[in-house]
Amino acid sequence: MWPMAHQLTVIPVPGPGAEDVVVGGPGPDEGAVFTGTEDGSIFRVSHDGRRIDRVAHTGGRPLGIEIDLDGRLLVCDAHRGVLRVDPRSGGIEAVTDRIGRAPMMFCNNAAIATDGTVWFSDSSLHYGIEQWKDDFVQDTRTGRLARMGSDAPSGGSPEVVLDGLAFANGVALAADESYVAVAETGARTVVRWWLTGPKAGTRDLLVGDLPGYPDNIARGSDGLVWVSLASPTDPVVERLQRSPKPVRRAVTRIPERLQPKPKRTVRAQAYDDAGTLVHDLDLPSDGPGGSYHMVTGVREHDGRVWFGSLHEPAIAVVTLR
Repeated sequence: MWPMAHQLTVIPVPGPGAEDVVVGGPGPDEGAVFTGTEDGSIFRVSHDGRRIDRVAHTGGRPLGIEIDLDGRLLVCDAHRGVLRVDPRSGGIEAVTDRIGRAPMMFCNNAAIATDGTVWFSDSSLHYGIEQWKDDFVQDTRTGRLARMGSDAPSGGSPEVVLDGLAFANGVALAADESYVAVAETGARTVVRWWLTGPKAGTRDLLVGDLPGYPDNIARGSDGLVWVSLASPTDPVVERLQRSPKPVRRAVTRIPERLQPKPKRTVRAQAYDDAGTLVHDLDLPSDGPGGSYHMVTGVREHDGRVWFGSLHEPAIAVVTLR
């Protein structure tokens, strides 16, 4: 039996692939949830799900979404790079689409520090979002975590802080900003890069050997790092990633219907700064609240956990008790 305390409410939006979610802070958008869809739209969903407005269109494919210090949205667009979006006017400001001289292939997720520094991930040097499975199965380990000053684009060129990541994905900062964390989808880990203290300038794992493939991560209002798990660990994928490179490449060339597919699941976990598991939400993909699967975005806010999905034309929410 599905506990009623964890009943999932599914809220359809007018577009496929509401990949990430963020909750508006103090001001006119307080409590509203923003998400971006496959057609380039940015939607604002009222806190009760009764009103949905399209507030902007990026002209690309929005993925990770954050609230900037001035109340705008900072959007990682897989096609256009880092953008700032004004949800009141619909205005789009292109911040950067490259790291150094080379264009980004797969801008994915971000976190914003209190001084305005933007930390963001670029998932692959070789494949864009339309070929995410190619990078994932081939395990290219070319993902990067980059840092960009608050003065961008007026001189704040991004710099790579970590590279060689196995499909760099979600990004989150500790509550005290002592570290920045980045999910490695291919390795099933969350890597931590220390910013302050005796470990500053070194890396370790916030958590390893996750029970599935992490996508976006976010620090909740509870101070915990929430991790979306898009699919449970797949033994076939695990074996493929350890296979010789020609085998991995060959698998990505077989017909789509024969390739490994994400399992239907709704799961997210929350960890404290010691890497201790605090919450493990593992819900049926089909329940009284509706059908939903492949959670790629998660955001805890005031005891409610919001979900986004790369494939679903909807967001979802569950209340913690």
